[in-house]
Amino acid sequence: MGAMEIRAYAAAVIEASTLEGKLAASPTFLSDADPGVPVRYAEPVRPPGLEFVPGASPKVPAAAGMCDPSQRPRILHALANHELQAAELFAWALLAFPEAPKAFRQGLVKILGDEQRHCRLYLDRLAAMGAAFGDYPVSGLFWRRVPEMDSPLAFVCTMGLTYENANLDFALEHIVAARANGDEATARVLEQVHDEEIAHVAFAWRWMRAFKDAETSDWETFVAAGPRHAAERARGATFDRPGRERAGLDAAFIARLEGTRPTAPGGKPRSA
Repeated sequence: MGAMEIRAYAAAVIEASTLEGKLAASPTFLSDADPGVPVRYAEPVRPPGLEFVPGASPKVPAAAGMCDPSQRPRILHALANHELQAAELFAWALLAFPEAPKAFRQGLVKILGDEQRHCRLYLDRLAAMGAAFGDYPVSGLFWRRVPEMDSPLAFVCTMGLTYENANLDFALEHIVAARANGDEATARVLEQVHDEEIAHVAFAWRWMRAFKDAETSDWETFVAAGPRHAAERARGATFDRPGRERAGLDAAFIARLEGTRPTAPGGKPRSA
């Protein structure tokens, strides 16, 4: 048998009706010889118990909720769902943009695998706390952005430079809260996710610059191609300047983002 096509693997992730299928690692050898025609799923197949709750996102405690052992599983449950959505959406992009550069598509495959692994790390922590994936309702927040992600540029500005960018801050807030409350194992998982997220933001930054109009500034491109209120959503109440510097974002862009007032999905000021 020949190598599995990337598009077949991506479709398998999106269409999987079990968690094992969603998190199945890609074959060692994947071919991109036949990327196919654009296919854009409106939503993924979800395992029983992990279907998206319609309307407003389920309420999730802020990082400060780490102090309450009964709230900690709810936080980790939401983080696991964020990673699962990200894995699904990187698979989505592989199907939606078959004409994108091969190097870009290979990068999507790599990040898809990282998101699957991050999800498993959170699920291991959930299990250690006596909880399981599906114990709480889950949001489809990231998937609701699909209609806006009509190009590879819009995809990296949304997933990488908005949501993963903001996660640099959220991860640090959760690390501090977990460690302050004696949960060193969770803090170490969050540190690993944070450090690997830097490479994801770097990937989005590099490709945003490759895809954008040379006459348009980085900031203008990001605001125009990202989701509504992208700048306000691309950071947390704290601000991880060193992480963004390591990701290669330029000083002017970092300064603009740091000077932006962060807001939660409902538009309220964000707090740690």
